[in-house]
Amino acid sequence: MPRAVIVVLDSVGCGGAEDAASYGDAGSDTLGHIAEACALGRGDRPGVRSGPLSLPHLDALGLGVAIEASTGRLPPGFSRPARPRGRWGYGVEMSRGKDTPSGHWEIAGTPVPFEWGYFPRTIPCFPPNLVAALVQEGELAGILGNRHASGTAIIAELGAEHLATGQPILYTSADSVLQIAAHEERFGLMRLYELCRIARRLCDPLRIGRVIARPFVGATAADFVRTANRKDFAVPPPPRTVLERADAAGRKIVTIGKIGDIFAHQHTGEEVKGTGNAQHFAMTLAALAALPDGGLIFANYVDFDTDFGHRRDVPGYAACLEAFDRRLPELLAAVGGGDLLVITADHGNDPTWRGTDHTREHVPILCLAGDPASGPIGRRETFADIAETVARHLGLSAGPHGRPWL
Repeated sequence: MPRAVIVVLDSVGCGGAEDAASYGDAGSDTLGHIAEACALGRGDRPGVRSGPLSLPHLDALGLGVAIEASTGRLPPGFSRPARPRGRWGYGVEMSRGKDTPSGHWEIAGTPVPFEWGYFPRTIPCFPPNLVAALVQEGELAGILGNRHASGTAIIAELGAEHLATGQPILYTSADSVLQIAAHEERFGLMRLYELCRIARRLCDPLRIGRVIARPFVGATAADFVRTANRKDFAVPPPPRTVLERADAAGRKIVTIGKIGDIFAHQHTGEEVKGTGNAQHFAMTLAALAALPDGGLIFANYVDFDTDFGHRRDVPGYAACLEAFDRRLPELLAAVGGGDLLVITADHGNDPTWRGTDHTREHVPILCLAGDPASGPIGRRETFADIAETVARHLGLSAGPHGRPWL
């Protein structure tokens, strides 16, 4: 029986979606703009990387032509292989929004069937009754922040006051999210998680997608740093995800990185989580080596988004892409002849774009299906086509959205 692996390169979009203008993102293009910046020398950083963007293994799978199909432009450093190794195309998000749950749920076969709630770009931005309830139930002296902000910037700005007062730092972004930052040692990691559980319940009537715990350590703004103990408290996904269908069929499921959090730990099987892409890559290889016939791996590689997209760091993002590409042959060698491998993304996060938020983009879809066939799968009108392709490959029941390309 065949196996399947879905790898999500978090935020690696391939060109602004048709409705990008309504999100303020018309013209965004994560991969294309990184490639163009690198070709012009703006992706150089001493000791990190230099020169044109180099992703030969992804390019051989069809990444360059997938970007060209999406945007009409072949970015610098990419080619048009005479015979790409795999099938290639791009996906269009059906769900509203440009956030992590929307993208991942749709990849899993269930586009978001409602409009997310968002916090306004005002100061303060959180409803007074929500803040009052959180302060009371969390036994807090008060809160800091209460506005839209970059996570690293607001910790640098308010971290010292947090240490002095014990008040957690609350902030949001263009996503449907409430984030709570607190010192991992002085405030306490378990206390932060419990505070986020309270906030999750309070945010449910507002249709807020995620509450995220953002623990950090350090003594001053000069050395405050977020730790790997981030935890997302998400709304449960809609029914009939490919994970749910695989679970109902008794299949082995391994979810890697923040997949468990994104799906509220529903039908997520064995959850493993490391500190970044390198560990998640190693965990993917280990899971694949032990995965029985009929099994499913669903992995998220978050560094592109968290460490470089939100920080608008072009050289760092380019280096992260190149690091993944260098290791990709290990994954390709581990995939068996009957296995299905899909490499995709959940949204964009163009590091050349204004602000620090995600960008509304198409996503690349690269596919190896255990046979010598290659070529275009074209424009996929929903990310749910990925789930339906996986379901057909694994012999699972069809879902309510999408259509397979195999």
